[in-house]
Amino acid sequence: MSQEAALVQLRSGSRTQPRGGAAMPAPQGDPLVHALVDALGDPARVLTRAIDLAAHAGDASVYHLVPRAVVRPASEAHVQALFRVSHAHAVPLTFRAAGTSLSGQAVTDGILVDLSHDWGRVEPEDGGRRVRVQPGAIGGRVNAVLRRHARRIGPDPASIDACMMGGILANNASGMCCGVAENAYHTLHAMRVVLPDGTVVDTSEADADARFAAQAPALHRGLAELRARVLADAPLVERIRAKYRIKNTTGYGLNAFLDFDTPARLLAQLMIGSEGTLGFIAEATLRTLPDLPAKLTGLLLFESAAAAFAAVAPFAASGARAIEFLDDACLHAVADQPALGVDVRTLPAGAAALLVEYQEETDAGLASARVALDGVLARVVPLVPPRFHDEAGARAGLWKVRKGVYPAAGATRRPGETVIIEDVAFPPARLPAATAALQALFAAHGYDRALLFGHAKDGNCHFVITPAFGEAAEVARYQRFMTDLVALVVGEGGSLKAEHGTGRNMAPFVADEWGDQAVAVMRALKALVDPRGLLNPGVILNDDPRAHVAHLKSLPAIDAETDRCVECGFCEPQCPSRRLTLTPRQRIAVRREMARAGVAAAGALAHDFQYDGIDTCAADGMCATVCPVGIDTGRLVKRLRREQRSPRGRRVAALLARHFGALERVLRLATRAGHVVERLFGVAFIVALTRACEWLVGTRLPRWSRAIPRVPARAPARDDDAVRAAAAAVLVPSCMTRMLGLPRSQARSAEQVLLELAARAGVPVLLPRDRAGTCCGLAFGSKGHADAHVQLLTRLVDRMWSWSRAGALPLVLDSSSCLYGIHDAAATGLLTGEAQRRLAALHLVDAAAFVRDVLLPRLPVTPVSERVVLHPTCAARKLDGGAALRAVAQRCAVHAEVPLDLGCCAMAGDRGLMYPELTASAVAPERAELLAGGGQPACYANNLACEMGMTQATGVPYVSFLYLVEKATRGPEN
Repeated sequence: MSQEAALVQLRSGSRTQPRGGAAMPAPQGDPLVHALVDALGDPARVLTRAIDLAAHAGDASVYHLVPRAVVRPASEAHVQALFRVSHAHAVPLTFRAAGTSLSGQAVTDGILVDLSHDWGRVEPEDGGRRVRVQPGAIGGRVNAVLRRHARRIGPDPASIDACMMGGILANNASGMCCGVAENAYHTLHAMRVVLPDGTVVDTSEADADARFAAQAPALHRGLAELRARVLADAPLVERIRAKYRIKNTTGYGLNAFLDFDTPARLLAQLMIGSEGTLGFIAEATLRTLPDLPAKLTGLLLFESAAAAFAAVAPFAASGARAIEFLDDACLHAVADQPALGVDVRTLPAGAAALLVEYQEETDAGLASARVALDGVLARVVPLVPPRFHDEAGARAGLWKVRKGVYPAAGATRRPGETVIIEDVAFPPARLPAATAALQALFAAHGYDRALLFGHAKDGNCHFVITPAFGEAAEVARYQRFMTDLVALVVGEGGSLKAEHGTGRNMAPFVADEWGDQAVAVMRALKALVDPRGLLNPGVILNDDPRAHVAHLKSLPAIDAETDRCVECGFCEPQCPSRRLTLTPRQRIAVRREMARAGVAAAGALAHDFQYDGIDTCAADGMCATVCPVGIDTGRLVKRLRREQRSPRGRRVAALLARHFGALERVLRLATRAGHVVERLFGVAFIVALTRACEWLVGTRLPRWSRAIPRVPARAPARDDDAVRAAAAAVLVPSCMTRMLGLPRSQARSAEQVLLELAARAGVPVLLPRDRAGTCCGLAFGSKGHADAHVQLLTRLVDRMWSWSRAGALPLVLDSSSCLYGIHDAAATGLLTGEAQRRLAALHLVDAAAFVRDVLLPRLPVTPVSERVVLHPTCAARKLDGGAALRAVAQRCAVHAEVPLDLGCCAMAGDRGLMYPELTASAVAPERAELLAGGGQPACYANNLACEMGMTQATGVPYVSFLYLVEKATRGPEN
């Protein structure tokens, strides 16, 4: 069974469980749905529930269209069948990859084809000089694969870690550094296309054009004739050449008619920037570029936009690869970003910034760039002396400032306002005057909170405005603004769309920029390839002069935790439930749809949201790590869980918290009993028994698993007067370690191993005698029992205060999740009074950092030669990016790797036992990468629950990294 087939089975199977949402809906007589199911051969690939349609009704743009069905094809044959269904039923069809489109290209009221699940293959070729990709591959992952070859793809959009190759290609995305020469159009090597009539054209084949002529002679001939028509029109040829000297994605890519002569290759190039209106890009091969390793990045502040623009040409002449402009409104929008390095309130009104980066192949080249930079700085006058960084972390912080401008701007909108981002381009020499005219235009139309930023070296400006479309007058105001904007850009010889694609917002204005002759060619191309006009209608070409103000998305205020969301989609690659139910963006979108819908519709959505939105959210907070404004959808879900808790449930939780020591003893006994039953009757018997109990009580219960470790013997306390006097640290084993800390593959518990390592290193460690019955309360908090969480954490803080001699000794926690949970509780003020004061004074240390910094320097290490695979947990990545675990593994193993598809295991304490389909779907990509590496790897993590989840989902034992350290430090006798 394929990975995706297994996940589909899990998704459909999960609906039949208690509290599992509605069953997969039957077509109920809808001929279209019947036809789609027949086309794909699997009802689970055709989504028609209201919650699924609401989740896919928007993209990152201002537009909102509810599809009739969402389908997930797995092959070209599926796509060909979908084309036939679309034609037979005269229903539009739209392809969608990541849905990060900013201009409404990925929404439809017809059939929405979701490519994010099955189309993610990435294959480097010729030593990485080329890369073959499918449309569902995330751009950042493509670069991660290519990094092993010191290469990268040319396009570098700000959304590269979320957007997918289908959108990058279909919108001819560019970005900060690629300019007009390194975009998708100019780096395309070959493409495999499925056309609306089912014809497949693969330009990687030597006889591609002959095959195309044989399979689709009329289309082949028509493209040749259309090219001849373009070439015969000398003024049009000159206009096309002029238009592509700057960034331009308005309309179809007419430059292809000038640059390529065979119809097959011409077709492939026309697919770039076609926004899914001509066919399906099944696969593309791109030429790659060197990933220049030596980089130097700095942020320069100027007293005005004019002063900043005056510095652009000198920086460009000095060899800067990227020059990004931010106006004063942008600086205020990202004022809380630490990397900004300045209090924006101290800047003069109208201040602006340039983010400048140099990229070189060698350190010597970077030294030369520094010399060139010094020459520029001698001529330009920033407000404060700039600091340029070559360290990766500092540079990443500066780029986070730039990439977060749009979502940050959206987060400041007022109730009832929506967010529109547009991008235009001007000849670089005209940029200062044009941007001044743009800002005057904002003021004239009352958009006084507009932001302006962009790729200054390329004359490319992005702007963000936040109109309120609740009233007709506001819509009319926006229409007047657009009319004036088009006149301004066209008058300056610019592009109405520079890199985001034409979409819906500029579709009515293509003729204003290009003229009738060029648009006639575009219409002829569309009619030739898609004569029925069913592929993504309304995008690129639209006869409705009001198309840009139709189907607008409202963003009602619903939840304080998430109201700042602009639905950009940056969070989605981090979400463990994205292949099973909903992503953070979709959870928010569905909640907004509940607010828009009537009572009955909202009730139906809420019913399915229980499983899809609440039960299967790992609440790991990883979405916040990539959200430009730090939205943690997990906090919303925890609050919703808390609101669902009955008074009786809260009383029970409080009782368990008060008597946690007794609960710990009961759970140890129950786990031992589970192992006995497993030995006697097998795992299947226990699972069947659990299912029967679920049927009786009507709710999910934790499932027994072969991944559940054994109960360890209690380690003798190291807690007498002599130990207390000499102790260098206090070991605080988690409650899970005490209950389940003995992996089936090991003879000693993780607690015992850490104590042994400390003894080997000669580091006296205190192991408290009264550690039993303590817990950080994280498990209670994640289930919505806040009072029990506070009660347990307060007790633990009191104990740690005593163990550490009022904070004098560091406290070593063996669970990264517990450590992060405690840090988060301190940051959010979960505790109050004396408990909060004590917590702030404690020195809490992750076990991996303790081993790296204290134990390993005192131990002889013989690195192991086996293949070591790490799973830095979500908590570890939020604490230090997983750096401590990586450093320990690199010291203790000849080769230690972290999978490119590292994600969250979604174990979330016991959630992975209650919803094993969640863990299976979350880990599926990482599992595939792990098993593809060959052999039996030795797998390590730094949190017991995650080790269980990874073992359960991959079938490969994961244990604590402490066992790796123990193995590498045994000495020569072993």
